[in-house]
Amino acid sequence: MAILYNPFFLLLITFIFLFLFRVVLIKTGLIYVVKKKWRFIEDCFHVYQFFKVPEFNESLQRNQLYYKVLVYLNSVTSIEDSDFTNLFTGKKPNEIVIRLDPNQIIKDDFLGAKIFWINEDKTLVLKIRKADKRRVLRPYLQHIHTVFDEFEQKKRDLKLYMNVVSHHDDQKGRWRSVPFTHPSTFETIAMESDLKNKIKSDLDSFLKAKQYYHRLGRVWKRSYLLYGPSGTGKSSFVAAMANFLSYDVYDIDLSKVSDDSDLKFLLLQSTAKSVIVIEDLDRYLSEKSTTVSLSGILNFMDGISCSSCANERVMVFTMNGKDHVDPAVLRPGRIDVHIHFPLCDFTAFKTLANGYLGLKDHKLFPQVEEIFQNGSSLSPAEIGELMITNRNSPSRALKSVINALQTDGDGRGALNIGRRLCENGSRKLVEEIGEPSGLFCKEGANAVKEFKKLYGLMRVKSNRKSQSFDLSSGQREG
Repeated sequence: MAILYNPFFLLLITFIFLFLFRVVLIKTGLIYVVKKKWRFIEDCFHVYQFFKVPEFNESLQRNQLYYKVLVYLNSVTSIEDSDFTNLFTGKKPNEIVIRLDPNQIIKDDFLGAKIFWINEDKTLVLKIRKADKRRVLRPYLQHIHTVFDEFEQKKRDLKLYMNVVSHHDDQKGRWRSVPFTHPSTFETIAMESDLKNKIKSDLDSFLKAKQYYHRLGRVWKRSYLLYGPSGTGKSSFVAAMANFLSYDVYDIDLSKVSDDSDLKFLLLQSTAKSVIVIEDLDRYLSEKSTTVSLSGILNFMDGISCSSCANERVMVFTMNGKDHVDPAVLRPGRIDVHIHFPLCDFTAFKTLANGYLGLKDHKLFPQVEEIFQNGSSLSPAEIGELMITNRNSPSRALKSVINALQTDGDGRGALNIGRRLCENGSRKLVEEIGEPSGLFCKEGANAVKEFKKLYGLMRVKSNRKSQSFDLSSGQREG
C-alpha cells in the first residue's frame, strides 16, 4: 500500500489519466464541445465591442473595406480550423481554395489579442475585447490593408515594358508592353543557396522598408549591379527578381534614347512597383558615339529626377566587367549591391544537372569535378544548352559537357580564378600562384612580381573607394 502514497507514482497516474482523457476527447469529438463551452465561459468574464463592416454603404456602393477584409480572412490559416467552411476549385489546375461560409466564425490573433470575425448576411462583424480595442484596433485594420495590398500585388499579371524611338506626334508615350511570362525563379537559377537566401532576404527587407526610407528622407529604391561574362545567368536573375517581387519590368534600350533628358523622361513615365533594367551598361559607357553621357547616367541613377520619380522601384544594371568603369558609377547610393556571376563551377554544374537532367549524382560526376578543378569552365548557358540537346540521354549529355570542357573550356576557369583573386584582395592566394596563366600570363621570370605590383596598386585604389554591399563569388567561397 505504501506505493500508492509515493508522489512519483501519483504523478505518473495523473499523467496517464490526462493523456487518456485527451485521447478520448479527440477520438469522440468531445474536445470540440469543451472548447466551445470554455469560449462561452471566457465571454462571461470579458466585455466585447462589435464593429460591423457592411458590403454596401449608404449610397449602395461597394464598401472597399468589406472586400479587403474578406480577402484577408480567406488568407488566414485559422480558416482551416473553423467549424465548417467551403471548398472551391481555383484558377490553377488541381488547385483547391477555402472560402468563408455564411455565419462562419473566424478567430484571429494580433499583438497578443484575440479577435473574432462573424460572417453574417452581407456583413462582416468584428468582435474584440474592449480592454484590447484602444491598443489593437487601428494597427489591426492597417495590417489588413497591408496584407490585402501584398495579395493583390502577387496575383496581378506582370508586364514587360520596352522603350521605343521618340516621335513628336506619338501620343501613346515611350513605352510598349507585353505580358511578362518569364518562368525564371530563385528556385530554378543555378546559384549557391546561401547567396540566394541573402538576396531574397535583402529584397524582402526592401519591400517592408517604406516607412524606414521615408523616415531617413531617402528615396525608397534599391539598386543592383550584376556583373560577369555573357551566359552566366544575369538576365534570368533579373526575371527571378521580378517574379519574386511581383514587379513589372522596364527594359531600357539606351540605343533608342535620344539624349540625357529623354532618359529622365523614360524614368518619369515608369510606374511604381517596377524593376528598371539597363543591360550591358559597361559597353555603352565605353562607346564614345552614344547619345547618353556619363553625367546623364549618373543623374538617372541618383539625381533629382531619380529622387522625384524612382520611389518603390528596383534598379538593375548588368555588365560583363566593372574593372574599367568609372568609380562614380559604382558608389553606394547609385549601386547598393554588387553580385558577381562567374563561369560555372562544379557546384553550379550539379544544380544544372539536377534541373535539366534530373540527376543528383552520376558515375561521371567525379570526372567532371576533376576537369573543373584543373581550371576548365564554361558558362551556365553553354552547359545548359548541351544538356537540353541531349536531355533524352543523361550519360550522353554529361559526356558532351566533358568534351566541351576539355576543348572550349580550357583556360576559362583559370581566368575566372584570377579575376576572383583581384576582387577578393587575398594576398595569401596570390602568393600561392605558381606559373601565371590566362589573363596574367607574361613572358619572363618576373611575371608573379609584376602581378603582385598590379595587385598592390588595385588594393590601394580600392581602399580609397566607398565600400558597397558586394556579394561576389569570393564572399561565397569565404
